[in-house]
Amino acid sequence: MSRFPDSRPSFRGRLLVLAGILLAAFNLRTAVTSLTPLLDLLGREFGFGPTVAGVLGMVPTATFAAAGVGAPRLAHRLGLERAAVLAMALAAAGLLARSLAGGPAMLLAASAVALAGMGIGNVILPPLVKRYFPDRVGVLSSLYITTLQLGTILPALLAVPVATAAGWRVSMGLWSLLAAVALLPWLVGLRRERDPGSALARLHQAAVRPGDEAPELPPARGRVWATGLGWGMALTFGMTSLVTYSLFTWLPALVVEAGASRAFGGAMLALFSALGLAGSLAMPVLAARLRNPLPVVAACAAGLLAGFVGLYRAPLAAPVAWVVLLGLGSSTFPLALTLVNLRTRTPEGSAALSGFAQGVGYALSCLGPLLFGWLHAHTHGWGASFAFLVACVAVMLAGAWRACRPGFLEDRW
Repeated sequence: MSRFPDSRPSFRGRLLVLAGILLAAFNLRTAVTSLTPLLDLLGREFGFGPTVAGVLGMVPTATFAAAGVGAPRLAHRLGLERAAVLAMALAAAGLLARSLAGGPAMLLAASAVALAGMGIGNVILPPLVKRYFPDRVGVLSSLYITTLQLGTILPALLAVPVATAAGWRVSMGLWSLLAAVALLPWLVGLRRERDPGSALARLHQAAVRPGDEAPELPPARGRVWATGLGWGMALTFGMTSLVTYSLFTWLPALVVEAGASRAFGGAMLALFSALGLAGSLAMPVLAARLRNPLPVVAACAAGLLAGFVGLYRAPLAAPVAWVVLLGLGSSTFPLALTLVNLRTRTPEGSAALSGFAQGVGYALSCLGPLLFGWLHAHTHGWGASFAFLVACVAVMLAGAWRACRPGFLEDRW
């Protein structure tokens, strides 16, 4: 049941919140794809090899996992809107500090700060959509996930050209400016919220049930861990993320090792990220219309497996085709984000499921980039690495079988 009465403000009254959600979404992956195309350059600069590169690839999922555990409680303590301010502040500070790094330790620490902010954003955006746009969950999910994908594509596409023209510090540091811009709608919104006559204040009050002692989210103490839905979502999200972040980290290196240029490797990473736009546009709306979207997940899994075979056997024979298959196959990511809202009745349930699925999911996936690189380094080939990803796709399908089944979390705990 919607928590908004019929008197809630019009869509125009929610434009500031929409701007805040979309700007925050754009900044949720810039720390990842602005770095990986430059790993070989940074390795030469700071004298590190594949193991440290694998650790850098593992940091996003590890910090996202920690944020998944802590963000629901943080949202209860601060409120969703103030948590959004903290998320973007951490992202901006971490990105700026990373561009000033003098060695691998600083690079890792600053990345962790930026990614902690982005991890908080990962968890709180679905319940923000649920709170302010319960009547447009499919459309708003499509909008913010599409914006997230744009924020994934552009850093990958620009990383090498900007580094060539102005240096790697500028290439990585410029994204801190956009994170700072994403703070503004939330700061303005919090100030307007203090005015009882403002549309945002009325909207926030309408989103709270009469009799609630606190207008924010309760602690995520529900029994998500005891439900098949919770674990199905965690496995779907985790294995999708493991595959995606393994490719984010190693796709450029794989094609460069096959004989392509660094710029071509960055372009392939950008293409892989860009194809997520198709999934971002289609999956939320499709998921909202399908009672059980499991056949869609199976089709995505088939695309991933075909892309793995192509990249392993003939990486430069048809690299664009292989990356297209992988990019479309990774559409299970926007599907999983949309299911967080479609399988819950309330913002509280959405926050709890989002935190559990992302906390456990990212914890499961954080070893993906490291193991993918470790298997390559110790077998002197990519066969074992891709076999590992094939096994992860099988686990993803098993999780999706539970996550896609109709029903609501609140009815199961």
